[in-house]
Amino acid sequence: MAAAFLRRLLTHPLTVGLNLDDPATTELRRQVIASKPFLKSIYDEWYRLLASELPPGEGAVLELGSGAGYCERFIPGLITSEIFSCAGVRLVADAQQMPFGNGSLRAIVFVDVLHHMADVSRFLAEAARCLRTGGKILMIEPWVSPWSRFVYQRLHHEAFHPEAQDWSFPSTGPLSGANGALPWIVLVRDRQKFESEFPELAIEQIRPFLPFRYLVSGGVSMRSLMPGFTHVAWAQLEALLEPRMSSLAMFAFISLSRR
Repeated sequence: MAAAFLRRLLTHPLTVGLNLDDPATTELRRQVIASKPFLKSIYDEWYRLLASELPPGEGAVLELGSGAGYCERFIPGLITSEIFSCAGVRLVADAQQMPFGNGSLRAIVFVDVLHHMADVSRFLAEAARCLRTGGKILMIEPWVSPWSRFVYQRLHHEAFHPEAQDWSFPSTGPLSGANGALPWIVLVRDRQKFESEFPELAIEQIRPFLPFRYLVSGGVSMRSLMPGFTHVAWAQLEALLEPRMSSLAMFAFISLSRR
């Protein structure tokens, strides 16, 4: 009850009562990010990280779930896409059935998308088909740690079930359906299954990070708890805590490479 009261108290006024599966909500979140300097600094950092990890060579780069973001400012020629029609998005497509030829993509990038996929196995199979040899899936996703379990299960509106047995969940909609623990389930808890079912995809890097900054930024649905000028200090604090990320991380940067 106390957690529910706290969520209501901290909810961003622009997002109260919105339908998560309405494209207008996704477009509104772009405005929320732009209006919150602390949060925008985090997204800038994320997009720079994705851009810096792109493999060299030929092939297009596809972004999934582009509607609320601005990754195209950091990756020239990026193919922006979304599950539904949104302003500024080039392609409407389902990540589980992508309209690209075999081996045609250099990379697939996204932020906070995998844990919304009702059947992640279908996406992984499609990604393996569309990526060229040496191509990458680059993502930033929620992560499982003792600290993140506490935060996500008490203060966040999305489902977070590290104990879920399956890689799928009943979909209530493209954004309202979720399991925030899904990336960790697939790539850590069930790593042996992942490597058996998708031998063409190699886990290149998993870097847990960001234990506090996104939380105090308020994200895209809550009020900001910190002014923008404090972002550098919070980043420095997190850098000092790097050895403790297995216990504290709320997110992870993940890189998968196509063999």
